[in-house]
Amino acid sequence: MSTKKEVIQTNEAPQAIGPYSQAVKVGDLLFTSGQLGIDPSTGLFPASVEDQTKQSLNNVKAIIEAAGGNMNQVVKSTVFLQDMNDFQVVNEIYSGYFAEPYPARSAVQVARLPKDGLVEIEVIVQLA
Repeated sequence: MSTKKEVIQTNEAPQAIGPYSQAVKVGDLLFTSGQLGIDPSTGLFPASVEDQTKQSLNNVKAIIEAAGGNMNQVVKSTVFLQDMNDFQVVNEIYSGYFAEPYPARSAVQVARLPKDGLVEIEVIVQLA
């Protein structure tokens, strides 16, 4: 396995808002940065946690596809929530993006997300 880092970038997901990459590929593993529910075409958040969750997952999907992969190759995800009371609705939307066997997942409530987002999702993908 190659240990060379390859930056993955797409205009189909929001551009990085700091000194980081949308994703980094090392060998056949892809590590995405956390994706907020920002619409890349407007730079704005949808109002609801439901729409932010969908947009976050669409951003993740766009990055994975830019690396030549698909959502079925996700092996681990982490969901960051501004409010754990949103867990059930986020979980319902999340389940529509994955098929069994589901990726391993952690979900945590955080005090605050960048730009005051309601949800942020990051994944690890096995591309091979």
